[in-house]
Amino acid sequence: MHAMQYEITLPVDYDMGIIRKRVADKGHLLDAHLGLGLKAYLIRERGHQSSPVNQYAPFYLWRTAEGMNGFLWGPGFRSLSADFGRPVVRHWLGAGLVGGTVTGTAGTAPTTATRHTVRLPETADPAEAVERALAELPVHPALHTAAVAVDPSRWELLTVALWHGQAPEETTGTRYRVLHLSRPELDRLPAGRHW
Repeated sequence: MHAMQYEITLPVDYDMGIIRKRVADKGHLLDAHLGLGLKAYLIRERGHQSSPVNQYAPFYLWRTAEGMNGFLWGPGFRSLSADFGRPVVRHWLGAGLVGGTVTGTAGTAPTTATRHTVRLPETADPAEAVERALAELPVHPALHTAAVAVDPSRWELLTVALWHGQAPEETTGTRYRVLHLSRPELDRLPAGRHW
């Protein structure tokens, strides 16, 4: 599993309705993309949930590197880059995945997401940090999906959770709204630890 995200920060007076329309018009295009576990179309809006910015920040879990490459070199990413400039794409190696109780339930698509990143100290054992992060993944009735991943170039640990309804107050990290969820191969991503 590979985790991927890019963030497009927009002007403070940007009409986020443009992003909503873009997702409404084009979000379904990845609903059957080969190799894609899920794509959560995430946004932040200035002044909402303490966000200081307007931002479009889709998050992906890829089942295959071929699927990820097909997207990055394909027409969808080309179109996004033409409209907003080519963003920096962050990439993490998947370390674990948990499905919540509402993942496969009809009518319970996620509506919010949280992302938490932490730099691992040089003295930290990465395997122990991953095990701890997996053990600390939320057990909550509103959880849709949660993933843990690592960027070994920066030794950064990432935890992303998708929620049906509002994320619990005690959940740390950046908060987003989910405009759409493409999940063509989510059921094919292995649950639990990924090594």
